[in-house]
Parts: sequence; structure tokens; C-alpha cells
Amino acid sequence: MQLVTEDNITELAKQRWGTAHDARTRELLTALVQHIHDFAREVRLTEDEWMAAIQWLKRTGQISDEKREEFILASDVLGLSMLVVQMNHRFDPGATPATVLGPFHIEGSPELEYGDDMSEGLPGTPLFVTGTVRGLDGTPVGGAVLDVWQADEEGAYEGQLEVEEARLRAKYTTREDGTYCVRTIAPKGYAIPMDGPVGDLIRQTDISYFRPAHVHFLLNVPGYEPLITHLFEAGGMYLDSDVVFGTKQELVVGYEHHEPGPTPNGGRSEVPWASATYHFVLQPK
Repeated sequence: MQLVTEDNITELAKQRWGTAHDARTRELLTALVQHIHDFAREVRLTEDEWMAAIQWLKRTGQISDEKREEFILASDVLGLSMLVVQMNHRFDPGATPATVLGPFHIEGSPELEYGDDMSEGLPGTPLFVTGTVRGLDGTPVGGAVLDVWQADEEGAYEGQLEVEEARLRAKYTTREDGTYCVRTIAPKGYAIPMDGPVGDLIRQTDISYFRPAHVHFLLNVPGYEPLITHLFEAGGMYLDSDVVFGTKQELVVGYEHHEPGPTPNGGRSEVPWASATYHFVLQPK
């Protein structure tokens, strides 16, 4: 019988997990054991610290539900989400870069027509985002679905509110020439949720817990690589200190401000409104 010691525990654990039937699972789990054990040795992890970590993970799971993904938020603020995104989406420099999904995407958003209002009268400056979806060769992509979502003027997503109906999220489909028009309200920079385990951890640091103003987009078009990205307002606060490391220069767009009058969807605004233009370029598979 082989006795377990501090010196041999890592190899023994790796041998056990090395029996995983799938080769990739075997690679992942044995590497995980190695790195976790290395971490514990490097920092001389105490039993109290180990238990505190277990309880933090427990609370992270307990606060998560179908609308809130606290584990995704944890991954985001640790920089792991953006690292995984960048390793797995090495697009051509001419393609729109990918960024993090974030914890508040909700499946099944309502389908709206060109220029319809996904803000449904919520307070805020009307914002029209227009442009095209095309391939790297410039070919327009008609019928592309843009899954769009964002926070409100107070920085709250639907998933953080007690609401039954879809709120500030919708799906728009490009026209045959690849054009689209999203009608919403201008987002503002906001604090990530600080009422959970991630917030508790951040409060122990000097990390800024704010995100710059942005609108989320998800495009999953046949023949092209899936794209999850944001558009950020040029000149906005927190662009250089985005708590989830999601800002990219290529995704920063300028807003034009307009007096009341005709709008890009063929309608008319009775109040001042803003517009932004962005041309999504998809990476072929």
C-alpha cells in the first residue's frame, strides 16, 4: 500500500484523474490537478483560506439563476473570460473583434423589424445604431440575426429586475443588402453587480468595478464564425479601466447628436436623439 505524503499527493491524484476515458478530459483534469496543487504550495494555503474559498464558490452558485451568472462575472473580472475569447477567436485583423458575453444574456429575445424600438419608451436619449453586416471580402450578409441587449439608464439589465417581459433586448435581421437599424436608448457606464460574492471580493481591492457604456451584440450566421461583441461610446468613462477587460479600440464608436426631427428608421423623434454607425465584418469559417 502506497502511503500518501505531501510530496507524492499530486502525482497520485494525477494518476487517478488520468484514467478519464476521453483524451481531452484526461488532459484538462490532470493539468487542473497539477496547477491547483502548485498554487496551494506556492501560497502555502491555510485550512481557513481553503474553507473561505469553498464558501465563496458555494455562495457564487447559490446567487446564480436563469438570469444571473455569477460564475461568468467571476471569470470576467479575473480576466479569464477575455483570455479564452482571444485564444479561441483569432480573427483576421479586418474582422470585427470578439469580446465577452457577460452574465446577462438571455435566450429567446423578441424579433423586431428594421428600426423598431427595443427600449419601448424607457427613459433615456433615443439612440439609433445603423450599419451593415458583411464578410471579409465585402459581401453583404442578408438575413443575419443581430441578438442585441443592454442595460438601462441606471445600469440595470433585465436579469437584475423583477420584470416578466423582455426589456432592452431584441433580435434584428439584416436586409438583403446587409443593412440593419437598431432603435434603443443611449446606454451609460455602470457598476457590475456588487451585491454578491464577486462584489465582496472586489471590495478588498482598489479595482474599479465599472464598465464603460456599451451595447451587446451576438451574431451567429451560417458560414461565418460566431461573433459576440460590444459597441462602446467614444469619449465615455471607464474605457481604460473596464472591469472585465472587454474594451477594444476597434469597437469604440462616435455618437452623433441630433435635434428633434427625422430618424434613420423613417420615423421622427420629438426629442433630441443620437446615432452611431458600425459595420460588422464577419470571419468566414
